[in-house]
Amino acid sequence: MSVTPADDPRLTAMGLMAEVYLGLTAKMNAAFTASGLSEIDFETLIRLYRSPGRRLRMSDLAAQTSLSTSGVTRVVDRLEREDLVERVACATDRRASYATLTDAGAARLEAVLPQHIEDIETWFTGLLPPERLEDFLASLRIIRDVVRPCATAGAMDLSDLSSQQS
Repeated sequence: MSVTPADDPRLTAMGLMAEVYLGLTAKMNAAFTASGLSEIDFETLIRLYRSPGRRLRMSDLAAQTSLSTSGVTRVVDRLEREDLVERVACATDRRASYATLTDAGAARLEAVLPQHIEDIETWFTGLLPPERLEDFLASLRIIRDVVRPCATAGAMDLSDLSSQQS
């Protein structure tokens, strides 16, 4: 039986990914907290904001956020009580409903986005030259599409959207 050496680059890659994620999360949470949002609240609002019609089926929202259906229901219930999201029944499938971003939800998100984008620039993307960032994003998409194939469930690819707007 062969033993994998402790300095195996695969272990290093996984460790670095975890350290980066935890570090970025710590840096980003201050802006969320200041705006009265948790990390999952922000993720839910931004996914709705960036989706066609600013809405997603509850099942697609669960798939995109890696929450269980009951978990996404609890988040949407809380956001609905704050008037940031509303649940709308699907006209063609009585079993389905949509989480839809309200104007108040969009306003709350738009209030936190400038600081969030500044934090991203300071602690993440701004650390890489543009060509390295493009390669990095392409690499992340390859990995994401394998490990979380439902991460874009119910939403158009933003590159499709930008090419339609061009």
